[in-house]
This record gives sequence, C-alpha cells and structure tokens, in this order.
Amino acid sequence: SPQAFDKTVVKDNSLAVGFFQRGFVHLQLEMYEEALADYHMAFRHLRKNPFIDYKQLGLRHILYAWEVLYSTAAAQCRLQQWQEARVTLDKAVVWRPEGRTAILDMALERVQDRLFLEPMQVPLGEFFRPRKKEVEQLDSKDFLGKPKVISSIIPNDEYIGFEPLRPQKQGFYEPSADTVR
Repeated sequence: SPQAFDKTVVKDNSLAVGFFQRGFVHLQLEMYEEALADYHMAFRHLRKNPFIDYKQLGLRHILYAWEVLYSTAAAQCRLQQWQEARVTLDKAVVWRPEGRTAILDMALERVQDRLFLEPMQVPLGEFFRPRKKEVEQLDSKDFLGKPKVISSIIPNDEYIGFEPLRPQKQGFYEPSADTVR
C-alpha cells in the first residue's frame, strides 16, 4: 500500500528509492498523477548521480537514473502524455550505462505506437535489512558518562577555571600567571 511508503518518505524525504517504489504502487492503483509526481521526486533525489547503491543501507538494489526516467515515461504514457514520454526516454538514453540501449529503443518504439510501458521496480522480495551490527547500535549509549563534581583538596584553593594538570606543590596552591590572564 502507498501508506507504508508515505511513512518511509516522511522519515527520510530524500530517499529516492522510497519515492520510486511508491510511484510503482501508485501506477498499480491507477493513481497516475501521484505516480508521475513520485518518479519526478525520485529522479530529483538522485541529485544528478547516475545511480544510488543501497547495499550499504541494507537493500540489495542499485537504483539507476535511467530506470527512474523509464518509469516516469511509463506514467506519462498512462496519462496520454506521449510527447513528454518520448522526451523523457531520450533523456533516459543519456543516463543509461553502456549497453542498455536495446530496452530504451524498444520503449521509444512502443511510445511511438502509443503502447503503454511497464514500469521498472525494485525486485520482489528485496527489503531493507540493516546489518545486525547497525541495529544493535540503535540502543541509546551514554558517550559522556555520568557528570562528576571535582573539587580541590587544597584548603586555600580559590582558583576556578580550566588548565592542564601540573605537579602540585606542598602547601598553598596558586594558579600559573598564564592561566589567570
């Protein structure tokens, strides 16, 4: 359901793959305007990168800019925006990695013939699975420790401030002249 992806993109509103997947769901639900908006957001959040590899975050998937554009064209076809779909596919050709022209050439022919395109999607069964090590670190940790009040054991010590430790003299403690300044 798109609601699950709504929660995801609210938590991380620059998660390109979240918009990409929600766009796919919107297309399946025949919510074409919403799908198109999601694909535009996904492409914008790629921030001019040809792809984003989500393996580091626990999703075994690489989201390619050309795939986002291909899916954008699929949404445009459903909205009868054939000219826009052709322009989007031309843009996808520029973003595709070498050797992926065949699929885009076929897509351009389909758009020419006013036939719908099937959108790309994250492979079924692929989910975000953060590494166990990262999930264990989600417990709050106290990096600062407990606060301690440290007072001088020298009876006449009126000095207040910070300075490096230095050897103590017998008797009255006096701060160094540098520190007082």
